[in-house]
Formats: sequence, structure tokens, C-alpha cells
Amino acid sequence: MSGLKTSQAVDVQVRSRGQVPRGADAYAREKVLATLDHVSEPVLAARVKLTQTVNGSAARPAEAQAVVDVNGRPVRAHVAASTVFEAVDLLQERLAVRLARARRHGSRGLPGTVNEPWDGAGHQHRPHRRHLPAGERRIERYKAVSPTRQTPEDAVIDLESMDHDFWVFTDLASGYDSVVYRDARTGRHRLASLGPLGQEREADGLLGVSTVPVPESTVAEAVERLVLTGLPFVFFHDTATGRGSVLYHRYDGHYGLIAPVGTARPPA
Repeated sequence: MSGLKTSQAVDVQVRSRGQVPRGADAYAREKVLATLDHVSEPVLAARVKLTQTVNGSAARPAEAQAVVDVNGRPVRAHVAASTVFEAVDLLQERLAVRLARARRHGSRGLPGTVNEPWDGAGHQHRPHRRHLPAGERRIERYKAVSPTRQTPEDAVIDLESMDHDFWVFTDLASGYDSVVYRDARTGRHRLASLGPLGQEREADGLLGVSTVPVPESTVAEAVERLVLTGLPFVFFHDTATGRGSVLYHRYDGHYGLIAPVGTARPPA
């Protein structure tokens, strides 16, 4: 590996939560270092989190998550499995895919030709959300962000690199708050925006444009919509702020809210 650090020089920070078995930390460090051997750019940092839940009824109680800083660009992977060691093995595979894609595409635009689709590999190993009755859910996390000004194509690359379900950004051309996400039914990436969307984005068949208008609502109304639809998240035009926000399901069964910096925090 060339760059500022070789894999052996990268200090892979591993932290554990719950009853993680002995030796799992060293095993995770070894697996991540082996993956970083194939990264040619400077690796500035690498963090791993291992979690073993105490819920005996959970089908996949072990989780492994990694975030690698590749020359200033974060790449993330998150998986769940029946054991911590199995989770680490899956994490290595998923992280390798994410790193390879980031290396190939960088900021050169949207990949996805018939020869190289974004196939969602590894999504079946994502953690399951804990089920809570709607009346017990609350907004457990509020995150104020400064959405990056970028093209939808670059937003898709960030979405995949960070292994998220959606990515909030400001459209470089229009200046409107927008979101890209993967359609669970088709596997295609889709775009929704507060501003007008030209149909030319449909031309290459790589990025679909949502034809459903972004709903204008309060945060409370967005919660109702999330409950009624059962969707993983809702992108909405917040009537209180005039900006685009996302209300989403967290893995712990509660909600998270992402809103632009400078908007008031809603009541919990």
C-alpha cells in the first residue's frame, strides 16, 4: 500500500459494547488491516465498533461497524450476524466493496452501467430495527447538518460509501434541499427534491426521479406519515422552517430527525 500509512501503520481503533467475546477485538483489527492492504490512497484513520446485544430473542444479536477515513473521505460499513466473529467476517466483505467503489469512482460521476450496477450487495446483512409500538416511539436523535452542495450523482456515491439508506444534500444546480435513496423494490437510486426536477435525469436509466411531490408538513405530521406508510424514512418540506428534513426509523425502534443547521429543534 502506498500513501501516508501502510496497513500495519494504521491504528485501527476497536471498541466494544455488550458481552463481546474474548479475542473479537484483535480479530476485527486483523480483518480490517487486511482489507486496508488493498487501498492505495492514504488511510488517515480507522474505527470499528463491535456490539453484542443481550436480547436473547434477536435473530442477529451481533453487530460490527467500521468507518475508514481514506484521504479525508469517510467510507462506512455496518452489518449484523448471529455471532460477533461472523459479523466481523461480513464486515470485512462489505467494507472491501465500499472501499473498492470509492476508489474506482471518487467524484467522477454516477456509476451504474450494465457492466457495473450498484447492486446493493450485503444489504441483507444490515441490522433489523427493533419493533416498538407507535405510541412508545419518540425522536431520540436530532441532527443538525449543513447539506453538501453537490450533484445527485455525487450524492449517490456518498450514499453508497457511507452505507446509509438515504443521503441529504443541496442540489448544486437548483440550490434546493434534496435526498437520494435506494428504492427497495427495484434496487435503483431515486431522487426527491423540494425544487423542480428535470426529466433529463431519467434519460440514462441510472437515477430515477420521484414523481410524488415532497409533502409539506410539521414534524408531528411527518411522524404520522411514517407510522401510516411503514417506510424507513420520510423526506418532507418542514412548514415551520421552510427547509427539507428527514424523519427516519432508528435501529432501536425510535425516530431520528435530520434538519439543516439553523433550524429550531422540535419538541421531543
